[in-house]
Amino acid sequence: MKELQLDPSTISLALQRKRPVLEARARIFAGIRRYFEREGFLEVSTPIRILAPAPEFNIDTEPCGDHFLIASPELQMKRMVAAGYHRIFQITRCFRQGERGERHLPEFTMLEWYEVGATMETLKSRCQGILQAGAEALEIYPTIPFGESVISLEPPWHSLEVQDAFLQFAGWRPGPAPDPLQFDMDLVDKVEPALPLDKPVFLCGYPASMASLARLDESNSERALRLELYAAGLELANGFEELTDESMQRERFKEEEAMRRNAGKPAYPTDEQFLTALRHGMPACAGMAMGLDRVVMLLTNRKNIGDVVAFS
Repeated sequence: MKELQLDPSTISLALQRKRPVLEARARIFAGIRRYFEREGFLEVSTPIRILAPAPEFNIDTEPCGDHFLIASPELQMKRMVAAGYHRIFQITRCFRQGERGERHLPEFTMLEWYEVGATMETLKSRCQGILQAGAEALEIYPTIPFGESVISLEPPWHSLEVQDAFLQFAGWRPGPAPDPLQFDMDLVDKVEPALPLDKPVFLCGYPASMASLARLDESNSERALRLELYAAGLELANGFEELTDESMQRERFKEEEAMRRNAGKPAYPTDEQFLTALRHGMPACAGMAMGLDRVVMLLTNRKNIGDVVAFS
């Protein structure tokens, strides 16, 4: 196959044109770091190359020799929580196969944080603080333009239960174990486009079968304590009240691995160090992963993720 040749002058001009948004990106990141430091969080760094990714059906990790590049630093950060680090955050590069488009890159920047004693309400408050910090760094808080919309970042933000949102916008209730393909299709095609645009929106309480690494609601075992954050149609973050039961987490990993094998996807080694940390006791906590490239898109009014990174 003939190697693609790019004109160096064209590359240089494209980078020069990106300078304003890259400077804004740096200010946003600095503002977010200041927020976490004020709130008593420790910034940490965990490995980019790992031996055992979390076996999630919808995420395919990138092999790197006899290791894998991280799709998320989740398991390593939770081991730190189990070791006594009660408020930690990280800004890191993550990698996922098959993700490229206006809102996806195979290499992207993730903000992830964990907090002992936190709940879904705490996660909501943190999200509000993070976006406020980023917007204030650009001196655009509390309202920001995005496309045809003007978005207010002032709380309270919208909050919808997944079951209610599906009934209202897709015409059915998913229940505790919906067909995953139908759920994903209607989420993307019907629910997400109908979400309010005037403020960010939390979708809360995912079906129990889609708990991933979240614990179930003690008052309603059909509901996972999981939420996602949207703004202007952009999915920005995904968070949980974390499952801390080793046997239940091991069983979920087995179920996900079986789904991967049945679909012809490669299996991953089991992260026994993470499961051992759960067995020896991880305190009740909550954590969230936020796509910072999309946050920059939101705060700089860009529709394409390639516009907010130096090299796409």
